[in-house]
Amino acid sequence: MFVSILTLVGLATVTLAIPVDQLQRRATVTPDATCGGAKGYTCLGSSFGNCCSTNGWCGSTAAYCGTGCQPAFGTCGSGTNPPPTTTSKSNPPTSTPTSGTLGDCLTRKNVPIRLTSSSDFSQLAQPYNLRLPYTPAVIVIPTTVQHISDAVTCAATYNVKVQPRGGGHSYAAFSLGGQNGAMVIDLQSFQDVSLDANNVAKVGGGVRLGNLAQAIYNQKQRALPHGTCPGVGVGGHATHGGFGLSSRAWGLTLDTIVALDVVLANGSSIHATSTAYPDIYYALRGAADSFGIVTAFYLQTQPAPASVVNWSFSIPNMFKSAASSANYFLHIQTFAQNASVVDRNLGIGIYMDGQGFSISGTYFGSLTDFNNKIKPELLRTLPTPTSQSATSMTWLQSLTALANGQSLSQPTTGYNQHDDFFAKSIVVPTSGQFTAATLTSYFDYMIKNGVNAANPWFSIINLYGGPDSQINAKSTSFSAYSDRTALWVIQHYGYTGNVGAPFPMGIIPFINGLSNSITSAQPQTVFPGYINYVDPSLTPAQAHAAYYDSATYAKLVGIKQQVDPGKVFWNPQAIGT
Repeated sequence: MFVSILTLVGLATVTLAIPVDQLQRRATVTPDATCGGAKGYTCLGSSFGNCCSTNGWCGSTAAYCGTGCQPAFGTCGSGTNPPPTTTSKSNPPTSTPTSGTLGDCLTRKNVPIRLTSSSDFSQLAQPYNLRLPYTPAVIVIPTTVQHISDAVTCAATYNVKVQPRGGGHSYAAFSLGGQNGAMVIDLQSFQDVSLDANNVAKVGGGVRLGNLAQAIYNQKQRALPHGTCPGVGVGGHATHGGFGLSSRAWGLTLDTIVALDVVLANGSSIHATSTAYPDIYYALRGAADSFGIVTAFYLQTQPAPASVVNWSFSIPNMFKSAASSANYFLHIQTFAQNASVVDRNLGIGIYMDGQGFSISGTYFGSLTDFNNKIKPELLRTLPTPTSQSATSMTWLQSLTALANGQSLSQPTTGYNQHDDFFAKSIVVPTSGQFTAATLTSYFDYMIKNGVNAANPWFSIINLYGGPDSQINAKSTSFSAYSDRTALWVIQHYGYTGNVGAPFPMGIIPFINGLSNSITSAQPQTVFPGYINYVDPSLTPAQAHAAYYDSATYAKLVGIKQQVDPGKVFWNPQAIGT
């Protein structure tokens, strides 16, 4: 919380005139974990902790009770609390340090947990990316918000870092903490999806994308922009971007968030919107893993299209001549920015793996318009496709086709899909779009190193920008998601092809080389990264520079110091690391 100079002067004057204990008795006990400032709430006697931190938040750990603690609005030093008279979802009990262990603390508060000795611990602790196994200190399986609040206060008391797990698809296994010994809060019980009168979907923090899409369509024929993998969880996807082929029309999943229910580092549960806790609302939309655990999302839905055109063209001979393939790609890049043909209703994705090259996507329009207007201009000057399709289908049929036939219905427990891989991302800005030299370097690398690569790999290039893109319609001040000028976003992905087999370390230098073939050929361009394709090989400083612009990151650091001074929510690339 930021306090004006006039407020500080006024508080200083009062403090000199009235003893601290009288100030505390006169102040109102905080209803929302904030303290001091213009409202003058006190932490003393609250269920959030008795200490008022230097940034105006109540808590009971050293981060709140130590340096900078404000004695006029609580106690400083021990931070002990009297027993609360009541508890509720938004008012968690105190985390007073006591003798014992983290497990004892959780047991006293009746928090459902799994320890390494539990029969299902290994399955619950298994990462999506099997290359990066970590062993949590404890896995919390909450069924209520109160369980989460209690778990977070216990973790803070015993200095254990916390990360939430929704779908568990973090490329870096950050949903397991990104290191051994973290507390993982598994949100698998938070599965409710409901639509209100304004067609805002309230979505539990553990819901997977396929189940979400199916639920809102079945309830009111509504839709959202999101990725194509139905098993991905909404939590990390929505709070770090959330791209889908409908995003040029509707924005990212993140852009649909109108409110969030979140548990903060002091155990308080708040409802954050653009007007209530606006700084927290800002930070959660782009960096939630560093700020709290979202228990429910409120997402503004769209009417599901009556029909969608799913289309695909396989282009031959793209790994024969680097110069020729570069020219073909330059045509695609020009086409993607041709406003006489392309509008927000066209989604485009390009796939290549050293053997095949395909361009595909969706179109919110008629099959006739696609065939007569879009298709001829796209294919002009390209080699004749070896296969092609363009089919009009329903919204759910389109989503199922994009998921390569996977069912949209995903298990809420026992999810067991995994891979072994290393991935990197590149955001290509509109102002620094591909040059002929860069594309020649890129295809040359693929021809020389990728056609006969020892291990399977792929590159996916999605169109984010172009005419009327609703991704780029937002400014960087809208949220903590920084990439609002992207033309393309690239994912380079190398994998074993045999899940559970030893990971060949040659994959990593190959994928690094694939990315370097672009960045080294165009040194005048700053290429950011996409945080949902998080790269664990980056240092914290490299990650922060890749995923956030400098102004956004500076703002996030300031908010982190306010609401999580003890860095309870942490992973190796967390804000402030």
